[in-house]
Amino acid sequence: MKRIAVLVSGGGTNLQALLDAPDLGGRVELVVADRAGAGGLDRARAGGIATAVVAPADHPDRAAWDGAVLAAVAAADPDLVVLAGFMRVLGPAFPRRFPTLNVHPSLLPAFPGAGAVEQALAWGVKVTGCTVHLVDEQVDHGPVVAQEAVPVLPDDTAATLHARIRAVEHRLLPRCVALLCRDRVKVDGRHVTVLPA
Repeated sequence: MKRIAVLVSGGGTNLQALLDAPDLGGRVELVVADRAGAGGLDRARAGGIATAVVAPADHPDRAAWDGAVLAAVAAADPDLVVLAGFMRVLGPAFPRRFPTLNVHPSLLPAFPGAGAVEQALAWGVKVTGCTVHLVDEQVDHGPVVAQEAVPVLPDDTAATLHARIRAVEHRLLPRCVALLCRDRVKVDGRHVTVLPA
């Protein structure tokens, strides 16, 4: 069974989706947050999962924080790292060391970075969605493992649209984590192929 580390910044609903998944082919061994108040830490503790907080304010510079996150995650010896609502950019050493998966609330390459839902509304797009992708050294740039579209309704607000996207994330992220835990993801440049079971 694969060992999984999850990084969170907020309430941890995607973490909960992973914890509730019936068969990931792996087990969440560690949850790391960038702030002590992240709700995902409470979810981890309730599940008996080890936690760590690596706050940027506790480190003299970006490089020191990057190193501290890397060390905290490495202590769990994970086979896979999942960014589940982690709102910070990791240094380039991170994806070189660990296979890392991220979930993002848009159909990448559209609307990378923070505020993707607000950007979709500002652009007046009719369809957005969510993307699960492998992390590389650029922001929201790595090879796409899976995507699913979500329509933008005429009366949508950021809150209503994000709620519908989040429901898709809660299905798509565990499915992709399970694929990686079962070694069913083949990467060729920017192209990802899901191998048969």
